[in-house]
Amino acid sequence: MADASICLYTDKTSYQVTCTEDQGIMELHKATAPKKVPSKLQHKRNEKDIKMSSNLVGSEEGDSQQLSCSCGEEQAKNKSKKKRLKGNLAKKDEAECGPEVDLIIAGKSPNKNIKSPQTQASKESLPQNNKDKGTKGGRGSRKQLFEQYMCTEDVSAGLERGELLKGVLRINPKKYMEAFVPSPDGSADIFLDGIAARNRALNGDVVVVKVLPPEQWKVLYQNAVSGDINERTLANQMVPKAPDVIVEAHYNEDDEVIGKMKNVSLHDKGNELLLQVVFIFEQKHSRAASGFLKFLPNKNFAMFSPVDHRIPRVNLPLADCPADFVSRPGDYENTLFICRITHWPADNNFAEGRLAKTLGQAGEIEPETEGIMTEYDVDFSEFSEEVLNCLPQDLPWSIPAHELSRRRDLRKECVFTIDPATARDLDDALSCKQLSDGNFEVGVHIADVSYFVEEGSVLDQIAGKRATSVYLVQKVIPMLPRLLCEELCSLNPLTDRLTFSVIWKLSPEGKILSEWFGRTVICSCIKMSYDHAQSMIEAPDKHFSAEELPPCSPNHRIHEIQEAILDLHNIAKQLRAQRFEGGALQLNQLKLSFTLDKESSMPQGCYVYQYQDSNKLVEEFMLLANMAAAHQIYRTFPELAILRRHPPPQSKMVDDLQEFCDQMGLDIDFNSSGGLHRSLNENLGKDEYAAARREVLTHMCSRAMQMASYFCTGALKDENSFHHYALNVPLYTHFTSPIRRYVDVIVHRLLAASLSDLSIEEVHKLASHCNDRKTASKRVQELSSELFFAVFVKECGPLDSEAMVVGVLDQSFDVLVLRYGVQKRIYCNGLKAVHFRKVGKRPEMTLVWEQGDPSKESTQQEISIFTLLDVQLKADGAPMKYSAVLKRPSAFV
Repeated sequence: MADASICLYTDKTSYQVTCTEDQGIMELHKATAPKKVPSKLQHKRNEKDIKMSSNLVGSEEGDSQQLSCSCGEEQAKNKSKKKRLKGNLAKKDEAECGPEVDLIIAGKSPNKNIKSPQTQASKESLPQNNKDKGTKGGRGSRKQLFEQYMCTEDVSAGLERGELLKGVLRINPKKYMEAFVPSPDGSADIFLDGIAARNRALNGDVVVVKVLPPEQWKVLYQNAVSGDINERTLANQMVPKAPDVIVEAHYNEDDEVIGKMKNVSLHDKGNELLLQVVFIFEQKHSRAASGFLKFLPNKNFAMFSPVDHRIPRVNLPLADCPADFVSRPGDYENTLFICRITHWPADNNFAEGRLAKTLGQAGEIEPETEGIMTEYDVDFSEFSEEVLNCLPQDLPWSIPAHELSRRRDLRKECVFTIDPATARDLDDALSCKQLSDGNFEVGVHIADVSYFVEEGSVLDQIAGKRATSVYLVQKVIPMLPRLLCEELCSLNPLTDRLTFSVIWKLSPEGKILSEWFGRTVICSCIKMSYDHAQSMIEAPDKHFSAEELPPCSPNHRIHEIQEAILDLHNIAKQLRAQRFEGGALQLNQLKLSFTLDKESSMPQGCYVYQYQDSNKLVEEFMLLANMAAAHQIYRTFPELAILRRHPPPQSKMVDDLQEFCDQMGLDIDFNSSGGLHRSLNENLGKDEYAAARREVLTHMCSRAMQMASYFCTGALKDENSFHHYALNVPLYTHFTSPIRRYVDVIVHRLLAASLSDLSIEEVHKLASHCNDRKTASKRVQELSSELFFAVFVKECGPLDSEAMVVGVLDQSFDVLVLRYGVQKRIYCNGLKAVHFRKVGKRPEMTLVWEQGDPSKESTQQEISIFTLLDVQLKADGAPMKYSAVLKRPSAFV
């Protein structure tokens, strides 16, 4: 590297850090990178992992069950006797049959023509919740509907030989007969055809599947051009808090896109399953669901129908139901319940479970919200007394003198926060002052949560379990007790607070001249909102009065703060330009925010959140701090660093997108992340709908992106796999939000070299758990936003808006509703005729409208991607449902 610039974090150049004992001050010096210590992980550890996973598929109460599967003679005999049978699935209307288990696939089917795809299976015993009891307890006469699971020895051996594949199961929420696991190279998704194929695994479970040789796989890839897009709201939360998250494209299960099947050397469909779940490696799904009770005459059990059709229906004891349910079942038709699955026998379409709780009326915000959180295993309980006893008891709390002496004192510096106006957990603060040589000293100061959360304490355990705060539209489910989140850790103004800081000496062009890490103490002089900072950026010459801003410390003038913000803004623009010139990609999607009634929390209005220069200012310095922290912990702990990686997009989808864009005459460069970013921002026109076209194409590109994830460096052999595709940097982590992300707390401990002697395996498991909770949190936030928008449509609709087509199918098409940033499907079955065709990768549709006057000829309307339409959103009869209706074009009225 020629000089110490922003490129500091775009290669693996290493720096040696020294620390003075009195203040914990670390001075940065360029040095030779230390060699990475060889990984202690065994290359062959599948069997150990599988045995450990048995603890995760235990009983409902968390009892760990040891796997005890027989791999003897009987299994070998059964394997040799397996027949190839065609399995025909009875198709029913989804509204009638609900979840997958209503599709009778074998056994006691009333339809004698329906046969089981699996009539024989081995008799291995399995762990609780995975144990097949079809031949016990009076079930001996029932036919096996699902194949029994392999034993651990066979699974381990099969994974070693490459005959079996392990991956995360994803079930299409729109078509629950279809499921996928990623191919080993991540280039495509491999199809599981039907319910029997996924063998009682639920969405998100880590499964082991048996596959044929690659040339015989049926590859069902996500077609990013004409795919099946389930409607969803693009908003994540009421307050878009995390500026560093927006640079990553995350997989969304409701963004599942099912393209046309591509058969590669495929045998006759139905002769044999090409992909079959043979083992549930880890039950990631909570086995809990919200739904409705159904009374079954002459039965000693009731049926539970989950709202999510990917979850099976459940038989549960009548004793679990309300006392008057049998005599008055109609009273509970619209009551929402929580059910937990306890077992799913191999000889039954229906799972078994217990009713856990009555939530309340379907369609009401609080019952629906609790149902969402329970299904995604969000811990929203109050913190226990034992946890609260870990907090400082003498309040008001002040920093001990001995702690002040160990830190760099920045309380006299002009330090301030910039956050959403309603934010209460203030993780980060900024400082900036010009030096005598014309350069700048810029600081990012992060709440020192690790000071209060002692490693191994009960508080630490619950924070690790929750792993993240969950931001719902109407409230936050905090990772830490509110005393920490909103007071002792939060960088509130005019209050001394403990922080972990990274301070750079930067040139006006954004070149990094020096860097320092250390523990500090600050006193924020003002709590700024993004709007306040934006006002200063937009009016640099204006003199702001005290009345126009929040309360400010008397030790710092408003002009001093404004000058610091303007300097930060100018440097951030340089950093941002360098980032994108260096090949970074940012796929910004629309975010929906709500205004709520203060008393009822009901939505009164909604709007698409505007991402401003003040957001970009904060984002750039948070990214810079995260990259700096990544390099620092990897230098110090090459085997134990917890980083964040982002693999490149799925190649098949990228190829399809490239072909489609070429056909549309769009000059989009998919060869690199930087090329894609430039072309999305420069080559889509300058007219009033260019932004809408960019949103549509951004959405299509986002579907091809893989998930970003945390990992332990010692668990991956190839350093190239550490790379973050969207940022186009070799090393990245999360350091800037420890109040709401547990990974950041671990990074702080690594930076302070205060982490206990954890093994690679333990850090690897911690990273995996944080990935799971982050994914669940994101989904819960999206569902919360969808819930509030459905209520908003019901209360304030119908709502009219322009929309742009984002996908075209044979009898429907999907639109992005521009005013609200939501996507909906419009069905065409009410029109006189619909003609679908595909020209290369470009899907098109012709709609035929009848005229009101029978004597006039019908008129036609052409639909293709980027077509602009007028739509109306209106509530349906069912709770939480709303539909999009295509308005008749004015020219045809």
